[in-house]
Amino acid sequence: MTPFRVEAGLAAPLLLDNVDTDQLLPARFLRKPRGDGYHPWLFYDARYDAEGVPNPGFVLNQAPWQSARFLLSGANFGCGSSREGAVYALVDAGIRAVLAPSFGDIFFNNACKNGLLPVRLAPPQLSTILNLGPVPITVDLEALAVRLPSGETLPFSLDPLARASMLEGLDDIGLTDRYADAIQRFDQTRPRWLDIRSCP
Repeated sequence: MTPFRVEAGLAAPLLLDNVDTDQLLPARFLRKPRGDGYHPWLFYDARYDAEGVPNPGFVLNQAPWQSARFLLSGANFGCGSSREGAVYALVDAGIRAVLAPSFGDIFFNNACKNGLLPVRLAPPQLSTILNLGPVPITVDLEALAVRLPSGETLPFSLDPLARASMLEGLDDIGLTDRYADAIQRFDQTRPRWLDIRSCP
C-alpha cells in the first residue's frame, strides 16, 4: 500500500452520521474486477440518479470537492458490513483520510491495512475545519496532528502498530515479509515430526 506520512489537500464535507459500507460501495458492484479500480462505484447511489447522470447536489460532484484528498464525516462512518471494497473505493478515488468522530470497528481496521487513514476528531474540531471553507489542510501522521492554514493543530491518536505500518506502507503481508529470514530459519530447524506434510 502507499505509505502515509504527511498529506495536504481539501476536505470535502459529508457530515452525515452512520454512513455505511453499502452507501460507500453498493453490494452489486462487488463483482467488478478489483484491478479495474472501485472508484467509479464510490457513493454510486448518491452520486448518480437512476439513469447514471451525476447528481449535482452530491458534494463530490461539486467544485472544488471533486479533487478532495480527505472526507469530513459524521459519527460511525463505515458501519455496516465488513466489505473491504468500501475502503478500496475510497482509496481508488484518491481519498487519503477520513476525519470523523467515530468509525465502524471493522471499517477502521480495514482502512489502516489499506492505506486509508481514519482520523478521530471531536465534533467541535470538525466544525473548525468545516468553517474554513475550501482551503487545504494538512494531515500529518508522523506528528499525529491535523494542521490548519492558521497554524492551529488538532491532535489525534492511532494505535502504534497501525501508525508504524501506515508510515512504512506495510499491510499484514508486508509486515510478515519483514520476518521472512527468521521464518525460513525456523522452518529449517524445527522438528520434522511437526511438519504436516510428513504425515502419511
